[in-house]
Amino acid sequence: MLRLNMIRTGFLLGISLILAAIIYFFAANWGGLDRIAKILLSAGLLVIFYGISAALARVRRPFVQHAFLSNAFLLAGCISFGASVALLGQLYNWHVDSFWLYLIWSVPAVLFAWITRYSPFYVIAYMLLHLALWFYFFPAASSYFYSDRAAMCIGLLFAAINLAVLLLTYTGRLLSAPLKYISFIVFHLSLLVLTCVFGHGLEDTLVNLIWAVAILAGFYIFIRVKLNKTFLTLNALAASAFVTAKFIELAFSYYSVLFYVWGLIFVALLLTANVLFFRYLKQLGKRTAYKLEENEEQSFEDKEFKDEATEPDSEIVSRAVSRLIQIIGVLIGSISLIGLVFLASGGTGPELTLYGLSLVFTIPMLAVTRIQPVIRYTLLSIGYVAGIISIMLMDRWGLTALLCLVIAAGWSRTAGRVQLFWSHALLNLSFGLLLTQLLNAPGQQLWITLLILAVLNGIMYAAAPRIRKDSPPIREHALFYTLFFLLWMAFFEDMPVYMHALSSILYFVLVTWCVFYFIRRHRTWKAVISLVYWFAFIAYQYYDLLWKLLHKSVTLALVGLVILTVTFLIARRERLQEPESSVTLIRSAPLLIALVIVFQFCFIGLQATASEKLLREGSSVKLELAPVDPRSLLQGDYVVLNYTISTPPETAELRDNSGSRSKVGVVLAPDRHGIHQFSRLYKDGEPLAAGEIVINGRLNGYGSIYYGIENYFVPEGTGLEVEQNTRYAYVRISRKGDALLERLASE
Repeated sequence: MLRLNMIRTGFLLGISLILAAIIYFFAANWGGLDRIAKILLSAGLLVIFYGISAALARVRRPFVQHAFLSNAFLLAGCISFGASVALLGQLYNWHVDSFWLYLIWSVPAVLFAWITRYSPFYVIAYMLLHLALWFYFFPAASSYFYSDRAAMCIGLLFAAINLAVLLLTYTGRLLSAPLKYISFIVFHLSLLVLTCVFGHGLEDTLVNLIWAVAILAGFYIFIRVKLNKTFLTLNALAASAFVTAKFIELAFSYYSVLFYVWGLIFVALLLTANVLFFRYLKQLGKRTAYKLEENEEQSFEDKEFKDEATEPDSEIVSRAVSRLIQIIGVLIGSISLIGLVFLASGGTGPELTLYGLSLVFTIPMLAVTRIQPVIRYTLLSIGYVAGIISIMLMDRWGLTALLCLVIAAGWSRTAGRVQLFWSHALLNLSFGLLLTQLLNAPGQQLWITLLILAVLNGIMYAAAPRIRKDSPPIREHALFYTLFFLLWMAFFEDMPVYMHALSSILYFVLVTWCVFYFIRRHRTWKAVISLVYWFAFIAYQYYDLLWKLLHKSVTLALVGLVILTVTFLIARRERLQEPESSVTLIRSAPLLIALVIVFQFCFIGLQATASEKLLREGSSVKLELAPVDPRSLLQGDYVVLNYTISTPPETAELRDNSGSRSKVGVVLAPDRHGIHQFSRLYKDGEPLAAGEIVINGRLNGYGSIYYGIENYFVPEGTGLEVEQNTRYAYVRISRKGDALLERLASE
């Protein structure tokens, strides 16, 4: 099975690189072709992806992963449709990050998900619909004012949508395991954000009450109704976030010496409750399993419940939830200890006191190892955090070296994967601070420290079997931090150009080799770590200014083709057959899928035709503007245009509609220089004077108007030049008032 997964991983990497190349190619604002040629080229990409998917689906005899590849290219076609829609926005200067882009993109994704029941389509549709909803309420190119009550309703809407998705997936009406967990996490994240936004008043009380009830209901359902270890862990994570958020909120409002003393007492009570709770949970699972075994006539649900209760991995859940509660204890304990020291000292020289207290917490816990592990590791972590905070406030390398030795001693006497990972992170952090102090390296030379840390972690990976007997987790952590520091180095472009280019190339080669090597060696966790860093590097390279985007797209396309070819040859040599459970999606519902594909081509054609017609037949007006220079993820560089007509003189109509998002018609009239200026809000049926024209807009909520022509796409790197030299925009306006930005000019 692992060999099969390695082959599929290779195919996915190759297809991902080709898709990334396409998006980069579009985002490069490539010249040399007219608009029609660009539209035909983007539509041709859809033909290629969907054509390959259909061709692979028609394979009659077993082929190298033909069903998997057919489904992957169908998915790639859906993603490339979004890139084509973004290209249309680039060509005709539509809204950047408009909710319409994601809403239109989500239509084929939703239809494909409904037709095929393929989990990746569910995930893509979920993400696109959330993006559409987010940018509807919070558009990137404009701002709207919301009252506290309206903002709370928006947050609760996101929470309600995710709760509905959770119920559908949890009850089996919507078959998508990823959505089940994603919706649960986003549901609680929505409530977390709401509790952070509203600090006081009825809204804060209501949101806190809703979240507390949801957490308690989760514990009841996942413990008493049906013991579910994964959701129990996630629910405990939500509870930890709730408690931590409330403590931090109270700390900012009521901070005092007494408050922080109570914070430390609370940590002690929390750790005690943690131990007692999981003892109870363990006994609960045993009693549940025993009762189910006594009942000879069990329903299917009862048997499933028994499996959950008696599963050997149930201990993993208890440990995971316990770790989360420890995190709460560490956060609250660290905040309380640091706050207590600073308040008690009056802010005068608290660093040494904090450093001394860190040793008081750590050294006894290192010497006495028979203390209950939860309590021991929590106190150790509080001591570590306090020590690191203190040495960050001081510039004494001797004290930093001593803390490094203490943390190293704690790391050597630590057991457990999570504790080792945490200790390893603190060891890297403390040693990094020591290197910075010894090298006296300013911020721009931080890459030297990162390189040393990467090398040291690489050495630890190689020497792990000789250092400790439990070397597998040590190696995983060393691999994680080695790749982490090497990736971090890619962010420092102030290093020599050749060094930056060489490090990027070597990193890509190293992490790609790690992916295939660890999959082939059946090292699951190491393969997952390598894959995460592989995708992180590809995502980051989008913002890399070393190459032009056009060159980068060609490079990525070639690398993707090479990976696809090599993977195909390996698969043929291994003679890996498609599993019997594999299903070719196109063959399951060819007519419905064909209709969805036709819809995509029709949209591209109709939208391009309508835009071209407006450019030919619309009335041309000249507007004054003042641009700035941001960037769109899918569409490349652009300038945001702030027109003089965007902030008109205050009128009674604008004052009465303050804070609304209603549509308005604006009458533009030319001045003596031929520049159209705001005249008045249009009233249905009123006559227009010679030269006047109506443009459609939407109130922005701050006395300004948004027209949908505020973005103009430019070749990469030219945004600043456009900003400095551009003063006017030429806009085409149709008889219905729809506007389309034609070009910018200096005069």
